[in-house]
This record gives sequence, structure tokens and C-alpha cells, in this order.
Amino acid sequence: MELRRKDLLGIADLSPEEITLILDTAASLKEISTRPIKKVPTLRGKTVVTLFYEPSTRTRMSFEIAAKRLSADTVNLTVSASSAVKGETLADTAANLQAMQPDLLIIRHQAAGAPHFLARRLACGVINAGDGMHEHPTQALLDLLTIREAKGRLHGLKVAIVGDIAHSRVARSNIQALTKMGSQVTVTGPATMLPPYLETLGVRVVRTLEEAVAGADVIMMLRIQMERMGQMYFSTLREYSAHFGLAPRHLALAQKDVIIMHPGPINRGVEISPEVADGPYSVILDQVTNGVAVRMAVMLLLLGGERG
Repeated sequence: MELRRKDLLGIADLSPEEITLILDTAASLKEISTRPIKKVPTLRGKTVVTLFYEPSTRTRMSFEIAAKRLSADTVNLTVSASSAVKGETLADTAANLQAMQPDLLIIRHQAAGAPHFLARRLACGVINAGDGMHEHPTQALLDLLTIREAKGRLHGLKVAIVGDIAHSRVARSNIQALTKMGSQVTVTGPATMLPPYLETLGVRVVRTLEEAVAGADVIMMLRIQMERMGQMYFSTLREYSAHFGLAPRHLALAQKDVIIMHPGPINRGVEISPEVADGPYSVILDQVTNGVAVRMAVMLLLLGGERG
């Protein structure tokens, strides 16, 4: 099966059926990563280019590993070593890449809408690997896969998203994905980090961490996006941690089988205590594992390869 689209630009574009297709495909592809030889010929002859204008460890590496496991040829363009530092525009960079006829371009950019800008201009497929404070669709999809594996379902779950909601593309994509799939989402964070439009997205907004995690099946902690702040939104990191840092005492308020998530990188002792991040309820490393499977699934479905 294929997604009936050329690009994956955001969760907002996906139907619940398409989300389920991606999750089911990813679940079936996970087995490949357990083989002695972790490779299938699915995308042999396809060329995948990654273009990252922002730093990344998990997303960039998992896209590259995913492409290689599907036998695609991968080209990683480091922006600091490209003509972008000489003043080349994004449109000109894209035009030059298109002239080389890749099959898929994966882009992370600090400007919201950059992947959409390229998708309108390129014949190849475009995957949004994070655009400013807008969306991070594959992160939301891997989070959904991780939740579904742990809980067996998405519909009806109580999910708490905690932290820097205002600057988080992960929060935006997850809110859209979880509500589409029938989860009940509660959000909290410092008042300065809670956009006024949140309730229009179908989520419950509360003011304290304790309220958010009460009865939660899933607790998703967010990184403070210091690089996106033009000013400080709280007094000190110590104050933030005291009010919105997840500690072992908070887990007693949640469901007994609660799972703890974080998109990384973790600021230990600020957003989440080491005991919780490394504890038995944490599925943070499962999220990383599932990132490879979800990105394999997205590339396979967009490019129409056959699984081998």
C-alpha cells in the first residue's frame, strides 16, 4: 500500500486511517532491525537526501539508518559545509538538489513552513523532520507507536503533556495525533509557556503538574526549548524543576502502569529526574528504537516499495 500523497509535511494532513497504516507498517518492519543482516532490498535504487539546518542526533541518525536498512542510497548534506553559508537561498539549494533527481528529501529547518515551501517546488517527495515551532510529524508517529505497543490501544487513554508547550513542535504534532486517535490529552507548564489557543485543539489545560498527571496512562515530558526563546519564560531552572520537573513522587498520582516519555535530549534534573528517566516506567529508549521503524515505514509508503 502507498500513502496517497507525495510528501509527509504534518500530522494535520493525515487521517486516522493513514496514521494507522503508518503504525501498522512500522510494527511489521521492526523485525528487520533484529536480523543478523539488517537490510532488505525494498528501496534499492532510490536516493534519499537529508538536509538539516538545525542540530539533531536521534532524528537524523534514525532517518539515515532507516534508509540504509531499506537499501536506499543516502546523501547527508551538512548545511555548515554547504553553499548555504555563502548565501545560497533555500529555493536555490532545492533547485540544485532537484537537478540531481533524488527520490526523497528529508528536511529540518528553523523556519516554520520550510518543508511545505520545498514540497510545492520539488518533484521528489519531502518529509518534514521538524520545522521551527510548527510540527515534527515523525516524532508524533513514533510516540504513538510506542504508546500503542505499551498499552495495546490509543483510544480512550489519558495522556499528560508537560512543559514548554509554546515552543514545542513535538507537542503540536502529538496533540493533533493523539486527539485524532481518540486519546484524552491534558497539558500543563508555566503559564508563560501555555499558548492561549490550546483549548481550541481539544485538550484540557491545567495549571499544575499534579493535576496533569492524576490518573494519567501516559506522561510525556518536553524539553525546554532555550534556543527558541527570545526571553526567559521562568525565573530559574531550579524554579522550573520544582514546579514542573517529574519526580518519583508524582508517579503515585498516575495509573499504576503509567509510561513515561520524552523526545530527547533530556535535561536531567530539570524536566525529569534521573530516577524517573531511567526507571521501570520509562519508555524513552523504546521511542528511539521505534523512530527507526516509523521512518522506515514512512519512506516505504511514500516511495511505494515492496517489503522484502
